[in-house]
Formats: sequence, structure tokens, C-alpha cells
Amino acid sequence: MPNIKILTESDLRSLVRLDVDTINCIESAFATLARGKVVMPPILSMGIHEFNGEVDVKTAYVPGVKSFAIKMSPGFFDNPKLGLPSTSGLMVLFSSKTGVLEALLLDNGYLTDIRTAAAGAVAARYLARDNAESACIIGSGRQAELQLKALNLVRPLKKAIIWGRDFDKASKLALRLSTEMNLKVKSDNDIEKSIAASDIVVTTTPSNEPLVKADWLQPGHHITAMGSDQRTKCELEASCITKCNYYIPDYQAQTEILGELRPALANGLVPKNMKFTELGNVVADKNKGRKTDKDITIADLTGTGMQDTAIATYANEKAEEVGIGANFKS
Repeated sequence: MPNIKILTESDLRSLVRLDVDTINCIESAFATLARGKVVMPPILSMGIHEFNGEVDVKTAYVPGVKSFAIKMSPGFFDNPKLGLPSTSGLMVLFSSKTGVLEALLLDNGYLTDIRTAAAGAVAARYLARDNAESACIIGSGRQAELQLKALNLVRPLKKAIIWGRDFDKASKLALRLSTEMNLKVKSDNDIEKSIAASDIVVTTTPSNEPLVKADWLQPGHHITAMGSDQRTKCELEASCITKCNYYIPDYQAQTEILGELRPALANGLVPKNMKFTELGNVVADKNKGRKTDKDITIADLTGTGMQDTAIATYANEKAEEVGIGANFKS
């Protein structure tokens, strides 16, 4: 019988870090998606509204990748009040050739956090101005921290602003990141002013109401919106999609129903049959995402099963290289 590798969160934290190699892994996966033949079914999503929760199941078969992952990802957004993290979950890895179970990755959402931040870095690498040096992070949770750290790997920053509904929490995060990153990071409770003072804006919240107004977008801005991944969520005013020069979805079939494109379509601001260049096509150099320093670009990241398969396979391969993980014979 085959051995099944079991990797704990501690194992995975030692194997996979938010670094350039991990960003390159996710970038390569986006390029593969653009080349076609990736099999990626719609997300299975279940809302548990009584407890402000949701559960998503994502998967994808990626040609050339020897395994595929099925990820179960709960998000319960009142958990911090209970002293618990908002996200948890695990990934299950199968052989692409035989379908045999290869590994259980008990990451408690860690790999999802890392691959999500890495996707934000990929978007900024291709869509933000080369001379961008300041960022505004909307939100003050775990993904806000990771998005700023990932962004700084591809666009070295001189300063950053954290805006959050909880100003005290945002201030504490800014103070800690200033020390950890050796970067000038401050908090500000004026979101419009914070956006105006920044070259790059990253939204990281589970908001159900728009936080970023179209009138606040300025020539040269790049916005990465990654919080909207449910039919009820949105972080950008719908007209932001028409205000920008280039709207780049991670996967349009998803952003139409879960991302920032959904309200733009619902309000009739975008024709229903309009096709946008996806991030993978930009990475694969099939289309340019930005032509001038004055362009306004928006990346709409809803998170894909392709990313999960890529990061899970990457983690398992690194575990095999160094001999980490417990083996269980079924």
C-alpha cells in the first residue's frame, strides 16, 4: 500500500516561506493557466451566516504538475473575538497520474495565506509602475501583513500606510511592521488621504460594502483587490472598473460571480459578454497589463484552485527533499 505523508502546520512553516521562490512558483502557475488545459471546476462555497462563516473547496489539475490538491478552507470572521484565527483548513494531495492519495497538508490555512500573498506580489510585479515606492494596505489582519511583505519583495518600498476600521489594531500592526521590515510604516484613519499618498493600494478585507471610491483613483495607481471572494463581498466601488485603464482578473469566470467584477456587471457598467485579459496572460506575455506610467490598473484576485495545487505540490516536493513529515501506510 502507498505511503501517505502527513505534514503539520509546523512542518509547512519550515518548508514554505513568503519569499521570491514562492512568488515565482505562483507566477509560473498563472502562466500555465494562460496556456490552457488546466482543469479548474467552480468553487464549492457554503455560507454559514449564523456564525459569520464560510467554507470554500477549491481544486485544479495543472498539466505538468505531478500532483493535484483539493483544499477545504473555512473562514469564520468573528473568531478573533474568541481568540481564534479567522481561517483554518487543510489540503489533500493526490497523484495526477494515478489519483492515489499522496499527502495530507494540515496547514490550518497557512499555505492559503502564503499563496494569496504571493499572487498579490505577482500582480504588482506585472501591473504596478516600475518606480512605485509607496503602498496603502486596506485592512489590518494577517493578509494585510503578508501582502505588504510580499509586495516589498517585488517593488522595494520607501513607505507604507495601514488603514483599518479598528485604528488601534492598524496602529499596532504598523508599528510592528516598521520594526520587522525596517520600513517606514504608519497608520492613518483617513482612507482617502492614505490612497492618495500611495502608488499601490492593496485591499485585504471581508467587507460587504465598497471601501475604495472610483473618484479616489489617480493616474499611475495600481490596485490589488483580494478580499472579495464571495457573492456578498466587495471592496471597490463598482465604477472603479470603468475608471481604470486595465482591469485584470485572476480568473474571469470567478470574478464575474465572486470578485469586484460582479457588482460592475450587476449595475450594467460592463457588458456581460466583455472579455478581459487575465493575470496569467499578462505573465505569459500574451498581453500587456500596463502601457504607461499614467495608467490605472486593477488586479481582481479571488484565489484559484490552480494556486492551491501549485503551492501544495511545491510544499510536498520540498518535504521530500529534506525528509520532513510523518509517513502513514494506509
